Amino acid sequence: MSTVMSTAPDRVLLHARDVHFDWSALPAHWVPGDPFSTHVLNVLHLLLPAGEEWFVETFEEALPHIHDEELREDVLGFIGQEAVHANAHRGVLEHLHARGLDPAPFTDQIQWMFGRLLGPRPLTGLRAQNYLVERLAIIAAIEHVTAFLGDWVLNANGLDAAGTDPTMLDLLRWHGAEEVEHRSVAYDVMRYFDPGEARRLRTQIIVAPILIWLWIRGTRFLMANDPRLADGAARTRTPHVSDWLAASRRGTMPGPLDLAKRLSRYFHRTYAPSQEGSTAQAVRYLATSPAARGAKR
Repeated sequence: MSTVMSTAPDRVLLHARDVHFDWSALPAHWVPGDPFSTHVLNVLHLLLPAGEEWFVETFEEALPHIHDEELREDVLGFIGQEAVHANAHRGVLEHLHARGLDPAPFTDQIQWMFGRLLGPRPLTGLRAQNYLVERLAIIAAIEHVTAFLGDWVLNANGLDAAGTDPTMLDLLRWHGAEEVEHRSVAYDVMRYFDPGEARRLRTQIIVAPILIWLWIRGTRFLMANDPRLADGAARTRTPHVSDWLAASRRGTMPGPLDLAKRLSRYFHRTYAPSQEGSTAQAVRYLATSPAARGAKR
């Protein structure tokens, strides 16, 4: 096992913030007049509870095999943050269900994917270790995506200009800031177990298309089942590429070129997670976030 780490010079002590959000006044389309942007971002709530619980379980499995004390400290902070993230997004799912949009047909599939397809297997010895490292590589690949999305949402002035619901915007930016804050941990853990390049690159080649496919499926599911779109024209219940391009021009979505550029950085030989976002900016937001400040109290 390697002790090579990519720790940024502005490393901070990671800790979970016990945040709480009140969704009672959240409008169905919390980007006003923009169900497309609302539901593309709502896909986060479909994917993250099961996904981040799986992150926690996998890192807890890896923890006894990590003997670098600084990395262990980072992993414990990462586990705490991811557990809170899962719970926060689950609250939005409960709100969607109460508003007449049952997420279960989609979230049950995501739960199966993380719980059964990628869950524990009765393996021993080298096979068990290799399966663990494969899952750690998957988490590192996903965390690259969550880091650059976290950086995007912290700087997405278009969401402010559109009048996005402030509670939801705080959830997205609190979560995004913590993703930037801990963006090196999953990569460092993967490199600790496998310092080579082959697994890292191969895994992202598989993970990125699956994430894109899940995001498209999730957006289609939400728009097709949104009761407030049920009486509209068929086009309003289906996402289109033109909707994405229009939203990216308004700044309520990252654009395709921006996403491609950010995603491709993972394949550079000089890649380091610290290239995505600013720890200082993330910490500044967390110092002013209503939810994070409430958690401190």
